[in-house]
Amino acid sequence: MDDAQLRLDGNAAAGLLQELFVQEATSARGMCDSCGAVAEIGALMLYMYPHAPGAVLRCWNCQNVLMVVVHMPRRVRLGLRGLAWLEMSDEEQ
Repeated sequence: MDDAQLRLDGNAAAGLLQELFVQEATSARGMCDSCGAVAEIGALMLYMYPHAPGAVLRCWNCQNVLMVVVHMPRRVRLGLRGLAWLEMSDEEQ
């Protein structure tokens, strides 16, 4: 079997992504791509103004931007550029 037979388009990941994005996210752990610090999302520093269109989460250790969430008409944009990885528990809660 070659790679072409194993390859699907991104729509095949719908179930997997739905599982991931309906969980409580503040207990998810991530690693800062800049300094390597690991922390739960709930321990990061949040910068958000009352009427701002979005929010910025920064590393508690080096202040690197880890995550940006921007609300736009009919959509939300999530940037995770500063995270080397994000880990969520798959245990039933």
